[in-house]
Amino acid sequence: LCGFLVLGSWVTTALNSLLQSSMALRLSFCTDLKIPHFVCELNQLVLLACNDTFPNDMVMYFAAILLGGGPLAGILYSYSKIVSSIRAISSSQGKYKAFSTCASHLSVVSLFYSTLLGVYLSSSFTQNSHSTA
Repeated sequence: LCGFLVLGSWVTTALNSLLQSSMALRLSFCTDLKIPHFVCELNQLVLLACNDTFPNDMVMYFAAILLGGGPLAGILYSYSKIVSSIRAISSSQGKYKAFSTCASHLSVVSLFYSTLLGVYLSSSFTQNSHSTA
């Protein structure tokens, strides 16, 4: 099962990269453009295009919702099941031990998603090349 989960993750990300790259290939760019980043993010590349980027934007948003929101929904569902199972424990010491075990993972997940949202939402609102770099 773990092998299939890893394989599914690799195939999903490879197909997403292939889709995003093929969508970026249809864009045309004006001459003399300089990308002010050492990593070329897809959303920043789409902003530099000269033609209509609506299909690219829709594919990026759909992929972000599917590949970011899907795992988040699964994490929230599993944590709701964990919390309901912990609430069924009768001893308060057992509840504390179970919650302290889950707290570190929950803090890492919330830190990951909050920084992810902060980076991508701030880059879509600011157009200053120095601040986005």
